[in-house]
Amino acid sequence: MKKVLISLFALAFLFVSAPVFADNIELAKTSTIEAIVKSGKLRVGFESGYLPFEMTNTKGKYIGFDVDMAKALAKAMGVKYTPVNTAWDGIIPALITDKFDVLISGMTVTQERNLGINFTDPYIVIGQAILLNKKHEGKILSYKDLNDPKFTVTSKLGTTGEQAVKRMIPKANYKSFEVEAEACMEVIMGNADAAVYDLPMIEIMQAQHGAGKTISLNTPFTFEPLAMAVRKGDPDFLNFLNNFLRQYKNDGRYDKAYDKWIRSDEWMKDLQN
Repeated sequence: MKKVLISLFALAFLFVSAPVFADNIELAKTSTIEAIVKSGKLRVGFESGYLPFEMTNTKGKYIGFDVDMAKALAKAMGVKYTPVNTAWDGIIPALITDKFDVLISGMTVTQERNLGINFTDPYIVIGQAILLNKKHEGKILSYKDLNDPKFTVTSKLGTTGEQAVKRMIPKANYKSFEVEAEACMEVIMGNADAAVYDLPMIEIMQAQHGAGKTISLNTPFTFEPLAMAVRKGDPDFLNFLNNFLRQYKNDGRYDKAYDKWIRSDEWMKDLQN
């Protein structure tokens, strides 16, 4: 009797699971992985200009923390790395409409963005910091002190820096810029009181241009995980990317890239003529 019951259970399981298994096979066939392998190239979307994650050097080549990681990803897939430089304000629609396969562009995971696209596990966690005009040194100690109409605060249009200003410093006079460096230069030139942007960029602008003109309040006041992004409905590709990130972060390659791009500014000479 026991053997008969086991056989009946196995038979029932087979009939129930067969359609599900077939559905999974069909879903796998539509994965971006299949298109990448078939084409022999990995199209990576980003916007050049976000230091030190993706930049264009004097030779016209793309370099940076994200670029190194994207090249390692392409190598892991056995395909050619193909960069697709895309304007930030259209970068999510470009991903959704298949202009590239994966977005690796220092993008912060937000719930709003997550409604339209899927994110991998974070590969780095940063936050918003402040580049402050030196005349305010010792007077403005945190973002809270900037929450006054008499202060002009800048950031880049369509970024989490802009969101942080509008949400956390709503009373300040806000000016947006198309390029983050321009938002910082406005403070350095004395035309604005503070710039709010991702910590690495604030530190770089302070080191390169701010001596004697600005100071950095470099304790992040937001929590911002950066992750790769893919189109919704592709669990196989998402699984592959998360497994790649685990390997990349634990075999020494991530630490090497972090030391090269985040802890050092030696790469800056490649951006200067």
